[in-house]
Amino acid sequence: MKITELKGVGPETAARLEKLHLRSIEDLLFHFPLRYQDKTRIVPIGELRPGQAALVEGRVGDAHVAYTGRRVLIVRIGDDGGWLQLRFFHFSMAQKAGFQPRQRLYAYGEVRVARGGLEIIHPEYRLVGAHHAAPLERHYTPVYPTTEGLAQKSLRRLVRAAVAWFQKPENRLEELLPGEMTRQLGAPGAIATQEALCLLHEPPAGTDLALLTEGRHPARKRLAFEELLANILSLKRLRARQRRHKARALDGPGRLFQELAGALPFALTQAQQKVIAEILQDARRESPMMRLVQGDVGSGKTLVAVAALLQAIEAGFQAALMAPTEILAEQHYDNLRALLASSGVSVCALSGRQKTRARQAALRRIRDGQAQLIIGTHALFQEAVEFPRLAMIVVDEQHRFGVHQRLLLKEKGAHGELRPHQLIMTATPIPRSLAMTMYADLDYSVIDELPPGRKQIKTIALPETRRDEVIARLHESCRDGAQAYWVCPLIEESESLQCRAAEASYRHLQGVMPDLKLGLIHGNLHGDEKEAVMRAFKDGAVNVLVATTVIEVGVDVANATLMIIDNAERLGLAQLHQLRGRVGRGRRQSSCVLIYAPPLSDKAARRIRVMRKSNDGFEIAAEDMRLRGPGEIMGTRQAGQIHFRVADLSQDAEQVQQVLKVADDFAARHPRRAEKLTQRWLGRFARYAEV
Repeated sequence: MKITELKGVGPETAARLEKLHLRSIEDLLFHFPLRYQDKTRIVPIGELRPGQAALVEGRVGDAHVAYTGRRVLIVRIGDDGGWLQLRFFHFSMAQKAGFQPRQRLYAYGEVRVARGGLEIIHPEYRLVGAHHAAPLERHYTPVYPTTEGLAQKSLRRLVRAAVAWFQKPENRLEELLPGEMTRQLGAPGAIATQEALCLLHEPPAGTDLALLTEGRHPARKRLAFEELLANILSLKRLRARQRRHKARALDGPGRLFQELAGALPFALTQAQQKVIAEILQDARRESPMMRLVQGDVGSGKTLVAVAALLQAIEAGFQAALMAPTEILAEQHYDNLRALLASSGVSVCALSGRQKTRARQAALRRIRDGQAQLIIGTHALFQEAVEFPRLAMIVVDEQHRFGVHQRLLLKEKGAHGELRPHQLIMTATPIPRSLAMTMYADLDYSVIDELPPGRKQIKTIALPETRRDEVIARLHESCRDGAQAYWVCPLIEESESLQCRAAEASYRHLQGVMPDLKLGLIHGNLHGDEKEAVMRAFKDGAVNVLVATTVIEVGVDVANATLMIIDNAERLGLAQLHQLRGRVGRGRRQSSCVLIYAPPLSDKAARRIRVMRKSNDGFEIAAEDMRLRGPGEIMGTRQAGQIHFRVADLSQDAEQVQQVLKVADDFAARHPRRAEKLTQRWLGRFARYAEV
């Protein structure tokens, strides 16, 4: 049933609901609350605590307009236990007139400390009669994700209407999980799908809110199981579809890579050798390889990628390496061109920043098949690029690309039924439960060993009041011959964030260390400017590189032993870990200094504690997912990516294991139900999984 059939949903409201991907009544049923408000009980004013969200009942003592730089309406209400202040920044004089002395009211909001007591800013409130009892809510009040122009009150009304529609006997949702499966689920299986949905939208007073908000309630567990099962079924179906495609069997002996590896001044780690063997085994088959390789910073993923690329080139085909940024693409081009110089492999760069003549020459070499290895950014899949014999694609830092971009590059190499092999690499360690769920369509390899001789990076955290000490240490280290990074989150000063920006830090450091050579790099520089600064830093002509997080991925300078991250509290764990991984590339002891601005929020303090305690990317990734959720780690905020509505992989690892055990059997024995379940949970997002 279309959403426009609900009372009050005209074209304008329908357009706003469309922004939330809500097109049908069933979509509303599967639009879940972010949190809940407890308006089912009154909290006495004397028992209120700062930070608490509560419903209070009181009588107006007085109401007046104050002028403290801006016009403010202040209303004092009280009960037998004390007084509370309500503060309104946006109000009318008619609204003020409603707050008469002794007027009784209910108010709901977050309690804060104010001068002389406690207050609620812009509470939700309602005036009630002087003597009769006003009814309280019988359910916790849901708070939904919404969009501009669509008030919570309106969205709640629509969801309630959807819940009521599905409670009619003729409209009830079909139970799609068979009885034997729900029995295996234990407590969650005792709750039917529709019962679980109704409970999440309208939890009765007395429901354990902690269980709901922490994701441990059986109703949420039941729905999370269904959603995870739908997601994995979709990806498994995609995997089966991929295997029906054909690919060129790259069955050469691997001579090119063997010669390269033999000339290296170091030996490959056992983990690298194991993953390379898995890749080559896939590449020799006539079905397209779809493999994810993840490894921590510095684990040697580039050499693993080179093994895959050379396997295609040795067989007489083209190979492409796609990187997310110009800097990383340029570094790959420089490094691989030098590494392969004696092999005779023709390496070609394709960049959006290339001048017209250079770009046209590169396009001709690719089109004629002269270019064997093509390295670039998203420029690789633009319309003008023609690959006559593309057989291997390596995507570096895959989560930084939009889903459509990766799909387009794959289609570039399609010739009839033939598809290129794909190797997807990430330096962002992914918790196992997340990898198994988000990449159920891929084979999965982990480089879980660092090269011998790599020293652990020492990490310390200091408040910004000790910035001068950090600068003195930096100065001393660089005068002893080392190089350093100074990373800032912003390009220019921002009053709202009040960060020290890269340009301001660059000027300050130049002033206090005039004997050192400093470089500045950020995303607003032109490609040739960035390249010149990076080259000078690599060549040792720059002692300190001041940068934004543009250098987070891929920049390798062995002599850089000190990483200073300013305003570290503003960055996520994955970013902090990636930045720290820019040092420690050589044999010398390296350090990372996290400068923070106190006071720290609880989450920021946890991030900094984790960074000080651990250098293990997988441990850090697990904590990052607990703090931020899987979406940001995987880049799933990009348009078109599969997203979870109710499942939370930081809490549902055990459910993932259950789903993996039953998915194949469920799909084989109940194909119609499996199809309906996938459609129910993924709908239009299912088709985007094909990357």
